[in-house]
Amino acid sequence: MTSAQRDFLPGRSARAAAQRAVDLLAVLLAPDPSVASVRAVLEAHGETSVELAPSDVASLREAASELREVFAARDAGEAAEVLNRLLARYAHPPRLTDHADGFGWHLHVDADDDGPWGAWLVTSSALALAVLLADRQAPPGGLCAASGCGKPFVHLGGGSPRRYCSTRCATRERVAAHRRGRSPAAQ
Repeated sequence: MTSAQRDFLPGRSARAAAQRAVDLLAVLLAPDPSVASVRAVLEAHGETSVELAPSDVASLREAASELREVFAARDAGEAAEVLNRLLARYAHPPRLTDHADGFGWHLHVDADDDGPWGAWLVTSSALALAVLLADRQAPPGGLCAASGCGKPFVHLGGGSPRRYCSTRCATRERVAAHRRGRSPAAQ
């Protein structure tokens, strides 16, 4: 079983798809993402035989901008509103697929297995984020609170809600706060 197939084991598919969404948003929301950088993220998350054109990357960027609204939501209600809007606009009736190659049965709500990349990103991500919101009764993620960052992150574990996309951003903010507290102007 490949690592991508393990991601479709019960209880893991929503978390894996949500993390894939965040990783794609990190690349797609950066200035001028390349086809190669987007392909690398897709392949790292188990997509095989990825063929992308610049127009596909443009479609994925539009989808990423729409998905970012979920992470910018202030609370579960606002996140649910955004997710419901995205699902109403893009989703089709749920269907099970294994992509005809033994990939492992999993749920899709996009038009078909060979549909447009942008619609696939919105539907697969919105479905996963909706499952996480329903499971936790809280927003599925957020935007990094570190000054100058703002990257989306997904909340996959228990415990307190996250504020930062990485330990690096959290540490940088703690160090900056510590330095501000010790500066002569603060005394």
